Amino acid sequence: MSLLSVCHTTVYRYHRPVTFGEHRLMFRPRDSHDIRLVDTALTISPAAEIRWMHDVFSNSITIASFQEAASELRFESRIVIDHYGLSYPDFPIEPYAQTYPFSYPAEDIADLGRSVERHYPDPERKVDAWVKRFLDNGGPVGTQDLLQRINTAVQAEFGYERRYAFGVQTPVETLERGSGTCRDLALFMMGAVRALGFAARFVSGYLYDPATEIGGAADTDLKGGGDTHAWVQVYLPGAGWVEFDPTNGQVGGANLIRVAVAREPFQALPLQGSYYGAAEDFVEMTVDVEVTKPEEG
Repeated sequence: MSLLSVCHTTVYRYHRPVTFGEHRLMFRPRDSHDIRLVDTALTISPAAEIRWMHDVFSNSITIASFQEAASELRFESRIVIDHYGLSYPDFPIEPYAQTYPFSYPAEDIADLGRSVERHYPDPERKVDAWVKRFLDNGGPVGTQDLLQRINTAVQAEFGYERRYAFGVQTPVETLERGSGTCRDLALFMMGAVRALGFAARFVSGYLYDPATEIGGAADTDLKGGGDTHAWVQVYLPGAGWVEFDPTNGQVGGANLIRVAVAREPFQALPLQGSYYGAAEDFVEMTVDVEVTKPEEG
């Protein structure tokens, strides 16, 4: 168990005061057996009226409504959690699913169906060709080993970049460019494993990197710290939804703080909303995320 503190600040700046439409926030992790929420605080400026809801995936959503105009809009979320994620766990996969290929049970398919479907075109089957090289000439292969090799290959073969523009690259676009943000690499891995028939879903949250702290391990070389992070869950019978972080080639949730899960990235945006004014009124958006271990005592 690790006690972790997260401070997530997003600021929008404008040349002159503008008015704001509703904003939708996904900042609050869901309590689970591996994440227990200890404390939480949300500060919004200018003042907002807030309400809470759960989306179709049971993610916790904050809706903020504004009355005041302002030239700066600031959201600051602070949370403290008990975190029980494991590094490179040995998955307790059901015997029938320990070797690929396998089929999900009929009772699971009804719920997993849309997470198995591919949602982005690949007319030349480029993603299929990329992932099928891990199948050892079509013969049976260990399920856990297969997924770990795919995850490691994404980290090794694709460059990582930061990009704050709205949207994600399709799996084919990421393959052709050879680089992407964490959300692009997560979506690429989702497309790759879905091409093999695995159920996969998109995860948004935070990354704890010990190297960012004073005296931390400087050789971690993790990518995605200081910002929101994205990764993948793959459903394995017996093990459930297993975390894969293709940006860093890691398996398991030891460094990952899960906030939202969804079928597609657009359903797990950390923050979205609108303002009323001219397009040229907008100056910039900045995002800062600090994940630390609170001092004991």
